[in-house]
Amino acid sequence: MTNKWACLAVACLATLLLSIDLTVLHLALPRLVADLGANSTQLLWIGDIYGFALAGLLVTMGNLGDRVGRKRLLLIGAAGFGLASVVTAYAPNPELLIAARTLLGVAGAMIMPSTLSIVRNVFTDPGERTAAIGIWSGMSAAGFALGPVVGGVLLDHFWWGSVFLVNVPIMVLVLVAGFLVLPESRDPAPGRLDVPSVVLSFAGIVTAVYAVKEAAHQGPAQADVLVAAVAGVVCLGLFVRRQTRLADPLIDVRLFRRRAFSASVGTNLLAIFALSAMSLLFAWYLQLVLGWSPLQAGLAQIPGGLSGAVGGVLAARLIGPLGRNGVVALGLALNSGAFAWYSTLSTELDYLTLLPVMLVGGLGVGLTFTVNNDNVLATAPKERAGAAAAVSETAFELGGALGIAILGTVLNSVYQANLRLPAGVPGEAARESIAGATRTAAGLPSEAAGELMRAARTAFMSGMHVTTLVTAVLLAVVAVLALAGLRGVPKVIREESPVHP
Repeated sequence: MTNKWACLAVACLATLLLSIDLTVLHLALPRLVADLGANSTQLLWIGDIYGFALAGLLVTMGNLGDRVGRKRLLLIGAAGFGLASVVTAYAPNPELLIAARTLLGVAGAMIMPSTLSIVRNVFTDPGERTAAIGIWSGMSAAGFALGPVVGGVLLDHFWWGSVFLVNVPIMVLVLVAGFLVLPESRDPAPGRLDVPSVVLSFAGIVTAVYAVKEAAHQGPAQADVLVAAVAGVVCLGLFVRRQTRLADPLIDVRLFRRRAFSASVGTNLLAIFALSAMSLLFAWYLQLVLGWSPLQAGLAQIPGGLSGAVGGVLAARLIGPLGRNGVVALGLALNSGAFAWYSTLSTELDYLTLLPVMLVGGLGVGLTFTVNNDNVLATAPKERAGAAAAVSETAFELGGALGIAILGTVLNSVYQANLRLPAGVPGEAARESIAGATRTAAGLPSEAAGELMRAARTAFMSGMHVTTLVTAVLLAVVAVLALAGLRGVPKVIREESPVHP
């Protein structure tokens, strides 16, 4: 008999590592650039290529797992992730590092939807399924908080490659435990894999994400941004059109006719759009404004991640009294209130006053994403759980890219408008961001450096106040939309029959 809780532990371990890996690189970039001599273009690709490969292949890999077996794909992905981590850690030049990061993205795309679809197939009882997805969501939230801590500890004692090499023993554990405890599951009648759909989905998602990211870096009027945006819209439009005409589509778009599915995917996309600003803001605020070390900043954010795990577990219990729409709306409202409070922060901070708000915000994240993920998976046929999980994860990737690009632009625009440079201080890099001001100050005499950083911190706080207020309003609007959009969704979602026209 399958030990479903052991299966959940394996899925959570793999998810935790992927979440850590998404944030751990940021701390290693300065040393990596110094050691490998990467130029600015290579630096962008080192940071972005993992996300491009991951986002572009999620739909394909989710569908592939339904066909060849979710356990098999998870184990292949875990082995590939471990090997690619070794290559990344010892990459002698930027070109090989970019290639290795691409392979990490491919392997991550194999793992991510497989973990959630395995949970969906192992936990057949609706109440246990919701609780299991809550634990899974909590581990994902905890991973984002742990990334900076793991990176800070490793970089304090080892070279930059250690942040990748640490993946290897964990992936070996996933491989061994997964082989022993995970059951195999697949769609018994998957049909033929449509190669044109694979190409269109990959091209559409990658070009759309590229357009969003580059619009934030260069501005939306640049030729490559416009070309990528048009290509993304065209490819995704052709992809959706093709799915409606295939007997065996990569994604059954008729699932979007079900309110629980479409409203949950849409709410997740909008919520992560807003919440993606949190990691960006706090990374800069804690380190560049308050002057904390990366390790201190990472440790400070752990309670929020742990609170997200608690919210994931509580979500299943709250569905009964509040309904699914009520739990999602409550989670979003808690985050809206947290961001409204963040708009009152200053250049001095008593951490004990920040801690309760971080706990409230983390709790809201756990409530919202647990119920929405459960809605998506429970509404789709069990045989297509991998494809459904991939849709949910792709919405996360697109929403996160949009949020960082747009809200990051708001932050920088207000910063630049409010920056008042001291006389005689070179302003080109300092005007770009507070990180640029920090680099400029490092080469100035102490008095001039102090004046520049005071001006930069004041300008940054103006940008942070505006951005957090915008985010608070957006989350409040999404809470109302979720309350209405998920109204009528059953408190207990049982096995769904296949989707028919």
